[in-house]
Order: sequence, then C-alpha cells, then structure tokens
Amino acid sequence: MSAQPPYRSRPPRATFQPRFTVGLLYVVAFFLLYCLLLAAPALIEVTRGMPPGPEQQEAAARVAKEAVQSRLWMAGVAALVTTAIGIRAGVLPGTQGPK
Repeated sequence: MSAQPPYRSRPPRATFQPRFTVGLLYVVAFFLLYCLLLAAPALIEVTRGMPPGPEQQEAAARVAKEAVQSRLWMAGVAALVTTAIGIRAGVLPGTQGPK
C-alpha cells in the first residue's frame, strides 16, 4: 500500500476590492453635498427675492460662489470626517474589509 500525498488546500482566491477608490468617491460625494448645504440658504434668498430670469441666474451663481468660497475648508473637513466615521462604523457600502 502506498500512502497518499497530503492534501494541499488552495489558498483563497484574491478578489479585487477597490476600497480606497470607493472611499475617495464617498469623500467627493460628501464634499459636494456639504458645499450644496452651505450655499442653500443664500440660494433660497435669491430665489425668493428676484423674479426668474437671467439676472436671477447670475445673482445665484455669484451668491453661491461667495457663500461657499470662504467656507470651502469646512466642507472638506466635514467630508473627510463623515467618510472616516462611516467607514469606521461599517455603514458605507464597499468600504468594509474582508470578512
């Protein structure tokens, strides 16, 4: 009788998991969301105070730029913190590590 060679198990197959890329997409999405939230009050004032037309569009663009420009860093920090908390809590899809 010949002894059978020991059974070799195959290593688990590596799969592509773009956690870093997905994380960057979340940062960008949260950044745009926070920029919109920072500009929203000023944009609401413009829409309530002016009749629709090209002047309203120009005023809205100017007011939104002024509202966001000075607080751009706040939106960036908030986006990074929100993404970090979401990844740490495990609530953002696509960012969890292997189980």
